[in-house]
Amino acid sequence: MTQEAPGEPTPRNDDAQDPQAAGHEAAGQEAAGPAGGEEAAGQAGGEGADQNTGPGQDQDQASERPEARLEKAVRVAEQALIEFEIAVETFRVEVENFSRLHHQKLGPMYARLDELDARIAEATAARTGDPEDRRRAEEARAMVMPMPGVDELFHDWMDSDGLSPEASAMLTEQTVQPPKRVRPSEEARRLYRELARKAHPDLAQDEAERSRRDEFIARVNAAYGRGDVDQLRVLADEWAAGPVPVEQQPERDELYARLEWLSRRKELLSVIAKELEDSAIGSMLRMAPDDPDRLLEEIAEQLLARVAERETDLAKLVQ
Repeated sequence: MTQEAPGEPTPRNDDAQDPQAAGHEAAGQEAAGPAGGEEAAGQAGGEGADQNTGPGQDQDQASERPEARLEKAVRVAEQALIEFEIAVETFRVEVENFSRLHHQKLGPMYARLDELDARIAEATAARTGDPEDRRRAEEARAMVMPMPGVDELFHDWMDSDGLSPEASAMLTEQTVQPPKRVRPSEEARRLYRELARKAHPDLAQDEAERSRRDEFIARVNAAYGRGDVDQLRVLADEWAAGPVPVEQQPERDELYARLEWLSRRKELLSVIAKELEDSAIGSMLRMAPDDPDRLLEEIAEQLLARVAERETDLAKLVQ
């Protein structure tokens, strides 16, 4: 969950499956994705401004500060945007976890298939002596050990926040804790949402408070990415024991500037969500909105079947 100070927006799986569909709890569509959060964030200002216009409230409104209703609209917009960001961040975690687990669990199977394809092509070429078969065999062998490019050299060392958790752990001599599953557990998601709503940096009243929240929410995001429920509980206790921020009453110009920043932030999150949705892994995840972990198992089963077929074909050629 990348944060930035108001006025300086910069870009940065209850769970988001399609990052253009709604903030999970905000829209009550946990398996649909964050688009509802975007819609809620876009409408929140108007809803906040209108929420106290019912009969019998005119006298209360007359006694409010002139900025009170505008401040309520800002608070509603902030919460709606936070819900959208929770949904986008959740989907980002799922995308990165799926990518990492896909490589760890299925990479050896793909390598085995490449090796078998090369051996089959070589055995075929040895039998026929055909130049075209020899060319195909050479191409198949080249696929087994290709010259690594930059992406391959740094695979699993970089993620959207820089060094991957595995790489950071190795450099700091900590225990490597790769994710055990694509989607964090229900308890991890519940704790994460509660912490994000309470400690989100966008709720800071000043720069010192924002800095404290930025550091804290970065630790929350790291624990959530690993699905570390115990660490999330520790962080929840830490936040509860921390200082209570002093409430301030911003002026009208500050409130209008805040609403404008919230609108820009919503647009930025929408771009990030669309990029996640359109990515190769994001597209795969949308094929299994209810159980992305099961999708990995299904792909593994298919690969094992293909390996068995290739081994049978090879045995027939070399016998």
